[in-house]
Amino acid sequence: MTSIDYSDYNDKQLLQYLEQFVTSERLKKINETLEYRTRHITVVLEDIYQSHNASAVLRSCDVFGIQDVHIIENKNQYIINPDVALGSTKWLNLYRYNEKINNTEQCLSRLKKQNYRIIAASPQENNYMLEELPVDNKIALVFGTEMIGLSDMAVGMADGFVKIPMFGFTKSLNISVSAAISMYYLTGKLRDSKVKWELTQEEKDQIKLQWLINSIKNAHLLITRFFENKT
Repeated sequence: MTSIDYSDYNDKQLLQYLEQFVTSERLKKINETLEYRTRHITVVLEDIYQSHNASAVLRSCDVFGIQDVHIIENKNQYIINPDVALGSTKWLNLYRYNEKINNTEQCLSRLKKQNYRIIAASPQENNYMLEELPVDNKIALVFGTEMIGLSDMAVGMADGFVKIPMFGFTKSLNISVSAAISMYYLTGKLRDSKVKWELTQEEKDQIKLQWLINSIKNAHLLITRFFENKT
């Protein structure tokens, strides 16, 4: 069989072709969800070793409309817990960093080049309170391990630090709870602002294609048939 080039993923005809194979309800949900997706805020998880916590963060990212999650694996391999993630990974773009000695530097350097401000969830003297954190510029929220927090590398590369106001005897939150609170507040603040946080049309088309593929049984066979008919 002739090799098929799938690189032309922005082809409107391909999207229209695949739309035929999902229900009208699923297509409506995909289109509505895309309108609330953002890459203005992204989440970084450094060496999270409890899979249920990391999986809960992914679930919150999907719920609050954050499309990209960056997973750093220096010592701990990230394993998805399907009972907690509840399929949320199908709707997110996951970027894993596990090929270097220090993957933290690679990840955060990449995000800085993409004009993200690295905001670390770490107790420091010059913390922003969550409600004070500006959202004008792109933000990468970085969360560390449950026991020791962020690495020295992550703290050293941070452009700022954020903390959640706490008024009880306990002075810490589970990482999944901390991440969910942060995402809830910041995405709400972002959508109430005049910042252009929405995806571009090209980004929407790329993500929509992947979501359609994830929604259709044997989607790649249909894509192969589509390209064969075009040649």
